[in-house]
Amino acid sequence: MNFKQTLVAVIAGIAMTAGTVACSATRTQKAPGEQLDDTVVLGNVKAALIADSATDANQIDVEVRRGVVQLNGFVDSSKEKSAATTIASGVKGVMEVQNNLTVNKEDQTVGDKIDDSILTAKVKAALIESPDTKAHQINVETKLGVVHLSGFVDNVTAKAAATSVAMSVTGLRRYS
Repeated sequence: MNFKQTLVAVIAGIAMTAGTVACSATRTQKAPGEQLDDTVVLGNVKAALIADSATDANQIDVEVRRGVVQLNGFVDSSKEKSAATTIASGVKGVMEVQNNLTVNKEDQTVGDKIDDSILTAKVKAALIESPDTKAHQINVETKLGVVHLSGFVDNVTAKAAATSVAMSVTGLRRYS
């Protein structure tokens, strides 16, 4: 190995070390290994939900952070909500399941879907505008005027701030 190749290898090693230190986990950010583990768990939970006929995986949003699985969205029955928890709990690497699914049996018209899209956009915009919330940590989903917030935030204060901002948006039927 000549001097130039050695220098490049040393610089690459230093950059990788600095990158590892810079990528260490914080409360809301994951270390690279945690990211990979959570990605595997996420894929396995989604695959299990798709494979099981008791759940409509298209209606269920799955998030994973440090082995904690969060199920979000709207489902058609209590049975489906319960089945989603059972399925997710059975996946290797899952430490805990937080089932935030909302049972909603009412049919949606095209007008309802448009209204929900507008309401979702208004809530997202309010979260982005608020200095008290980190909008990139919060998912917003709306069905028949019911707004559902999900995601992993830093603490209960951040959760309360997001709830307050969402509830201040006009047109909201209910918060879930």
